[in-house]
Amino acid sequence: MRADAVRGHLDGLLLAVLEPGPLHGYAIITAVQQRSGGALELRTGTIYPALNRLERIGLLASSWESVGDRRRRCYRLTEAGRRGLATERTAWQEFTAAIGSVLNPSAAPRTAS
Repeated sequence: MRADAVRGHLDGLLLAVLEPGPLHGYAIITAVQQRSGGALELRTGTIYPALNRLERIGLLASSWESVGDRRRRCYRLTEAGRRGLATERTAWQEFTAAIGSVLNPSAAPRTAS
């Protein structure tokens, strides 16, 4: 899948994979890849700036955790992040319905004229 296909939907993807619980960066990348059946492969240079931005605007919170001798930053949804995810899901449903109506007009709901 083209990298630009994710553009505009990255926030929703990140919020969705963090919904079940906190994850560190590499686990987020892995979760997106697994949940997409391997179709989406995010790069660290893409997700870390997005995670930092989502944290700055209050949709995520982070903390440092130690695993053995390594420290890693784990991200979790805030209450605002849960509301943001609900908004992203609604927007995605509206977007896919509109695009589907154009690409597959025979499946589009009929409107009264």
